[in-house]
Amino acid sequence: MTVTSQAAAEEPEELIRFRQQWIEEVRGKKKATASQDDHSAHAAHESSSASPDSAPVPARSPHANAVAQRRLSHGAPSSPPKTRRLSTSVTPAPFGPALQRAVDIYRKAVQHEQRSELDEALRLYRTAFRMDNNVDRAYHLLDERISTKAGAPSSGSAAPIKAHHRKTSSVADASPVDTVTHGMQNLDIAVGRVPVAHARGEGFVTGTLAGLISSWPVNLAFESEDEKTGTPIQLLPDELLIHVLRLLDTTTLERFAAVNRKARVITLDASIWRPIVQAVLKPPQISEEFETLILKYMTDYRRAYIEHPRVRYDGVYIAVCHYIRNGIGENVWVNHTHLITYYRYLRFLPDGQVLSLLTNEDFGPQQVIPLLKPTLRMKGFFIGTWYLDGTDVHIEELLDPAATEIRFSFQMILHLRSRPLGRWNRLDFREYDSVRITNGEATPLTLKNERPFWFSKVRSYA
Repeated sequence: MTVTSQAAAEEPEELIRFRQQWIEEVRGKKKATASQDDHSAHAAHESSSASPDSAPVPARSPHANAVAQRRLSHGAPSSPPKTRRLSTSVTPAPFGPALQRAVDIYRKAVQHEQRSELDEALRLYRTAFRMDNNVDRAYHLLDERISTKAGAPSSGSAAPIKAHHRKTSSVADASPVDTVTHGMQNLDIAVGRVPVAHARGEGFVTGTLAGLISSWPVNLAFESEDEKTGTPIQLLPDELLIHVLRLLDTTTLERFAAVNRKARVITLDASIWRPIVQAVLKPPQISEEFETLILKYMTDYRRAYIEHPRVRYDGVYIAVCHYIRNGIGENVWVNHTHLITYYRYLRFLPDGQVLSLLTNEDFGPQQVIPLLKPTLRMKGFFIGTWYLDGTDVHIEELLDPAATEIRFSFQMILHLRSRPLGRWNRLDFREYDSVRITNGEATPLTLKNERPFWFSKVRSYA
């Protein structure tokens, strides 16, 4: 008797029965798998013959059949999920590039907020709203349209097509807008029209503020923190309150608007903001008709005042510049250096004049600002003309009013910026030229030590 037969004889009958049952179960699974593969192949062949538009089913290799059998043994589907072809009767309109970038940033902010990273989310929210005030509406309408497109079945083609799947990361895609812009058409970012005026019709509000106010109740009131004490301002009619608000400047007006919802709505009255905007946005601030400009902001006067570039008249732009100069001393072993500070001042006047002054550190802002008027006569003082083209401030014909013989004038091109939104408080040098008056030849001047101008408000200028 061999060793194998002896080992088999020594095995218990229970182990032999278990092995035979296991072999029968494996054979049964193989037979069920083979019959199911034949059935799916037959169904695929019938669907391909019934629909001429569908793609032919490629033949499977033995390795692919083995993979499919393993998936079936674990309960996985034998073929990829099938999708329906979306209707192409309507050609969607994509986002503009600026709004698309803003939605990208807004989506990143939402993801950071979901992960409780509130500081980063707040920074991204601010960036997105600076790029486009309607980014929140675009984001929500985008998600709504995506869900609608994904859930709507196609009525144009009943034959299913084979879906091509790509490997996707487990982390949420931070920029999915590029893949869904073709599914967005008739995206309507509506303008919120909020009734706020009682003396001069109705005011119009656009952007983020419109969506916020539209959720507020219609009947608003001034309420006191203590119910026992009254609220005297509640006794004033809205017409009288609006008349009082017209006498305030924009800073005080916005502070009052932060009191409560009623104050916010009242301060949006068009009769308050229209005179303010008309007094500021006029030549040389703008080169087009005022009504044409306001239509670009959908007659939202407050938004036009905040967002449209404008040079400010209620103060002076100051640039503090420094440079280092080598000095001379008696001791040759000691290096002497001097930090030189000088100031540049620009004051813009509504009549198109601009006052430019260059001083050293002996004449600081406290001494110069009260004297910076067209009647000033001192070294480094020039008077010229200016106009605004977009965000570029053009200053021309800067001349010394005290000079008897003038051979040169100066001209500048400055870039107007706003930090934060609505301040328009920074001017960056772009060009600085010296112009010969006889032939008009312009010679660029070096801007090595120049620094940007920052706005400083002056009460006496307002």
